[in-house]
This record gives sequence, C-alpha cells and structure tokens, in this order.
Amino acid sequence: MEEILARVAELFDLPGEVVAGLPHIELVGQRQLLIENHQGILSYSDSIIDVNTVGRVVRIRGERLELLAMTSEALRIGGTIAGVEFLQ
Repeated sequence: MEEILARVAELFDLPGEVVAGLPHIELVGQRQLLIENHQGILSYSDSIIDVNTVGRVVRIRGERLELLAMTSEALRIGGTIAGVEFLQ
C-alpha cells in the first residue's frame, strides 16, 4: 500500500505525507507550531498540548501555550515551545 501511495505522490508531484494522511509539522522558531492532517486535540493546558494524528499522538511541551487557530485540516499553536514528542 505504501508503494502505491508513493507512486501517486510522485505522479501528481504531491508531498508523500499528504497522500498518506501523515501529519505535516512546521515549527517556526520557538514561537509557533503548525500541524496539518490532525485528528483533534486530546488534552490542552498552558504547558502541554496532545494532538491526535494517524497512528501517533504529538505532544507539544512549553510555556504559555495557546491554540491560535484550528480547522478540520490544520491547527496552529503559539507560546514558548520547548519540545515536540511523538507518543504511541
């Protein structure tokens, strides 16, 4: 299945993670984090935010964390980001 998705991505010149539904994560300095292809927020505080993605949970740790924007496809988190972890 992964081989088919890789060929589709190459054929249409698309990033592989988008075709496979995997999360795309962008960190802008220590101030903002963008996650695309998420499946919702599992827990939320000003120091830890857990985001559900395909097969994994992404944990964002930091200070004064806040949800800046959220759509069904992407979310943007602001604050002082200290770390990003992938949990099972």
